[in-house]
Amino acid sequence: MNYNFSKTHNVIFVFVGLYISLLIGFFFNENLNLGAKPDWYSGDLIVINDLSLSLKKTLLNYEIYGHRHSPVYLVFLSFLKKIGFSFDIIRFIHLNLSILLIYFFYKCLSLKFDNVEKNLLLIFSFSIFLSPTFRSLAIWPSSRVIGLLFFTISILEFLKYQKFDKKEYIWKNTIFLILASYISPNFSLFIFYFSYHYLKKNNLVDLIPIYIFGLFCSFPVFYYLIILDINFLMVNTPGTITGENISLSFNFSDKILIISSIILFHFSPFIINKDFLYDILKSLQKNIFFIGALFVLLVYFFNYQINYTGGGIFFQISNLFFKNNIFFYFISFISLTFIFYLSKNSLCNLIIFCTLIISNIQNTIYHKYYDPLLMILFFSLINFPKKINFFERKYNILIIYLFYALFIFSRIFKNILSTT
Repeated sequence: MNYNFSKTHNVIFVFVGLYISLLIGFFFNENLNLGAKPDWYSGDLIVINDLSLSLKKTLLNYEIYGHRHSPVYLVFLSFLKKIGFSFDIIRFIHLNLSILLIYFFYKCLSLKFDNVEKNLLLIFSFSIFLSPTFRSLAIWPSSRVIGLLFFTISILEFLKYQKFDKKEYIWKNTIFLILASYISPNFSLFIFYFSYHYLKKNNLVDLIPIYIFGLFCSFPVFYYLIILDINFLMVNTPGTITGENISLSFNFSDKILIISSIILFHFSPFIINKDFLYDILKSLQKNIFFIGALFVLLVYFFNYQINYTGGGIFFQISNLFFKNNIFFYFISFISLTFIFYLSKNSLCNLIIFCTLIISNIQNTIYHKYYDPLLMILFFSLINFPKKINFFERKYNILIIYLFYALFIFSRIFKNILSTT
């Protein structure tokens, strides 16, 4: 099939159509993630209002709101409220700020795939408009999408460093990573990935000023969390029985199996490649004992409960339709095989996967934490097998759009089941 993505009017048509769809979702209170709307009304909106009335008092008592997200972006929104903007106008401003994520994702793509037609990369980047999490968190303001925006800019600066090898990009990467971490603390762990690359090309002495700067910027965080003891990160989440609350969980069996299954779900559009599948099967055949032993060990210690909510789409399907974890375990085995294949010859990929796992220290694991983060990582930092050749076949773009359409349908179906 011959899909002509090269003409500018096609790019404009796709963008305008998807932007209008987001505006329609805004005016009709679209809520694909189901929790985004109540989180706004029962959490963010209250905090923003109180911050606009008394910034100091609210920040010093932030933990009483039961809010597990950083107050930094909420402070910004509270200034908009204080100068007279209504909450609906604040939501609309946030929606349009969120679209910058798509722009900077495109900039990352154009830098990494500089031999690919720009309009093709633009249309591919527009697919994030269809991400259920992006749509929900753009329509119902959340710091998560803005944290991801700054993280994507930090990735862009890192890609510039890889291409041009100028130290100024290390500084810019670090600054934007710090901003992302202030808004979404989980991104702070990616400093290990970036440092791995910087230390390969630079002497540690040359990087010390950058690390000192980063340490200096972290002092306000430590002061707020430890000295003032306003540890909002420790707000309780559901436990194994009704009424029990658990703040943190270090059961990495839960995290590895669930997060790997979520990674597989988001990578599924790219697996439709017989050469790639054949390589994965060969890798499984050669490493079956190691992968099998690891899988059995993880299943033995797996203890994620359905009443935690979350768990990823495969965990939910397994418990919804089969009332057990068997289907989930089957998918998890495939997921481990897939991740092992991507990591065995790429330490960089392994560092990214480990970072994704250890960055979630709470007992609940939600799919929304990794959408559209994984798509951005796949096309910026993760080393793809060359056999995929994604952009060589233009119809692959349509596969991505179909994937997101099915994802949206699954969210609608789940929401209907949850409300009936």
